Amino acid sequence: MNLAIGILKEAQEWLTPVFDKETQDKVSEMMASSPKELKESFYKNLEFGTGGMRGVMGVGNNRINKYTLGKSTQGLSNYLYKVFPNQKLKAVIAYDCRHNSDTLAKTVADVFSANGIQVYLFSSLRPTPELSFALKYLNCQCGIVLTASHNPPEYNGYKVYWEDGGQIVPPQDAEIIKAIEDLKYDQIKFEANEDLIEYIDTEIDQAFVKSSVQNASFNTSKEAKDDLNIVFTSLHGTSITVVPDTLALAGYKNVHIVEEQRVPNGDFPTVKSPNPEEPEALTMALALAEKTNADIVIGTDPDCDRLGVAVRDNQGKMILLNGNQSMILMTAFLLEQWKKAGKINGKQFIGSTIVSTPMIMKLASAYDVAYKSGLTGFKWIAKMIKDFPELEFIGGGEESFGYMVGDSVRDKDAVAASLLICEVAAQAKANNSSVYQALLQHYVDFGFYKEHLISITKKGIDGLTEINAMMVNLRENPLREINNQKVVKVEDYKSSLSLNLLNNESEIINMPKADVLIYYTEDGSVICARPSGTEPKIKFYISVNEELDTIENFKGIEDILNERIKNISTSMQL
Repeated sequence: MNLAIGILKEAQEWLTPVFDKETQDKVSEMMASSPKELKESFYKNLEFGTGGMRGVMGVGNNRINKYTLGKSTQGLSNYLYKVFPNQKLKAVIAYDCRHNSDTLAKTVADVFSANGIQVYLFSSLRPTPELSFALKYLNCQCGIVLTASHNPPEYNGYKVYWEDGGQIVPPQDAEIIKAIEDLKYDQIKFEANEDLIEYIDTEIDQAFVKSSVQNASFNTSKEAKDDLNIVFTSLHGTSITVVPDTLALAGYKNVHIVEEQRVPNGDFPTVKSPNPEEPEALTMALALAEKTNADIVIGTDPDCDRLGVAVRDNQGKMILLNGNQSMILMTAFLLEQWKKAGKINGKQFIGSTIVSTPMIMKLASAYDVAYKSGLTGFKWIAKMIKDFPELEFIGGGEESFGYMVGDSVRDKDAVAASLLICEVAAQAKANNSSVYQALLQHYVDFGFYKEHLISITKKGIDGLTEINAMMVNLRENPLREINNQKVVKVEDYKSSLSLNLLNNESEIINMPKADVLIYYTEDGSVICARPSGTEPKIKFYISVNEELDTIENFKGIEDILNERIKNISTSMQL
C-alpha cells in the first residue's frame, strides 16, 4: 500500500460514527481542501520519544486529541491490569498551562475511571516534577502529565510515569505501545465513573514544597539568604504555583517576580519560545535584574522541569549559563556538601547523559563517587536509581537545562534545582565570591570544557525524511577527520558498536539502541549527531577542552576554544 492510499484509508476511519461530528467535519474539510494538512495529520501514529508523546493538537492519528490520548490511556489501562493483577489500581494526573491541557487531562481521567482505576486529578495546573512526587506519595502504579514542555503553543503531549516515579523505559515502553497499537478506536471507554475521580491540590502541594526544601537546602545562613537578590520568571508556565512558595519556605525573601510573565498562558505572549535554553526567553527577567541589581536570574519552562540561570560575571554583567555549566555548578556544590558532612564513602553516584559535558566525569573522580551515563532524557537518569540500588544517588543533570536533586522526584526538577542554585549563589556571595567565580575555579580544578549546540529544524514528513537522510549519510560516509584532527573513536548507538580507529578494535555499547553517533578526535574534542526525540530537529553537540592554569588566563583559553568550535562547525558544514 503506498503512502497516499494509506493516508486516505486512515482518514476515512475518522469519518465513522466512532468519532464525534466536529471531528468528522474537520476530516472532511481537510480531504476536500487541505491535502498537505491531511497528509501531516494521518501519515503516521504519534510515537513515544525521549520525553513521552508530543505533537500538534488537531484531528488525526498523528495529532494530539481526545481520541489519540484516549487510545493511549485505554491501552495503558489494559497493560496495568496485566502487570498488576489482583491489585487496586491507582493513577495520578497533572497538566500544564497549554491550550486544552485541562480538558485532555479530564479525558484521560475519564478513561482510567471507566476502566475501574482510581484517579487522582490535580484540580488545576501543576509542575511536572510534582506529578512524579505525587505518584510515590499516593502509592500509585502510574502517572500521566499533559505537557509539551517548551514546544510551540500549537503542541501538547502525554508523558507516562511508573510506580517508581520515573518515566517509562524499556521494556515497558514497547509493551505499552503494543497494548495501544493492538486497540481500535471503538474500544476506548470514555464513559467516566466520577466516583473514582478524586481532585487533589493543597495537601500534595505542601508535601512537595516541604520535600523540595529538605532536599535542596544545605545549611546556608539566614544572613546569606537575606543578602541574595533573586529575579524569577515562570515564563507563563506552571512554576508560579510552587517555586515562589519553595523559595519562601527555604528562607529566601528577596525574590522579584517578572509580573508580565506571572499568569499562566498557553500562548506564551511575551516570548518567541518559552524555552530557558533560548537567551531571548529571559530578556524581561534580565531587564528586571538590572533594575533591581539582582545577583541571579532564574527562569523555568512551562512544565517547570528545566531552568535557565543567569549570573553576574567579574565585570558585573549578567551572563546566561548553559545547561552544562549550571549542571557542573550544582553537582560540584552537592559533592562538596556531602563531603563536608562525611557522607561520601564510595557508595554514591552521580548521573548524566552521553551528550552532556565530559567534565562531569572529572567531578565524580575527584570526589570518589561513581559516574553513570545514559542516553538522552531524564528517564535514563531516573532508571539508574533502580539499576544500582546498592549506590546512593546524589544528583544528576543533562545539557538541556535539567537537573535532579536526590531521589524524591525521579525526573528533571526545576523546583528543587531553583532552590539549589540559590544555595550555591548565597553561599558563594557570603564567602566574598560569586557563582561565576566558582565556575571559573572549577575550570582550573577539573579542566576547561566548553560546549556548543547546533540545532537544525526540519518540520513535517519531508523534514523527517531529510533528518533520516543526514544520519544515513553520516553512517555510509564515516568521518575520518574533523577540523584537521583525526577521528580516533566512533560510537554508533544504533549498531551498539564503539570502534577504535587507531587499532580497528570494536566494543559493544551496553545501552539501549538509539539513533546517535559520537565522534572523538585526537585533540580531545567530542562531536555528537542526534535527531531530537521531542522536536523536528537534528542536533549536533560539540565539546572541546583545554587545561586552565589560572583564572586570569580564562579569556585567552576561551578564545582558543571558541575558535575550535567554529572550525569544527565549518569543517562539518553545519
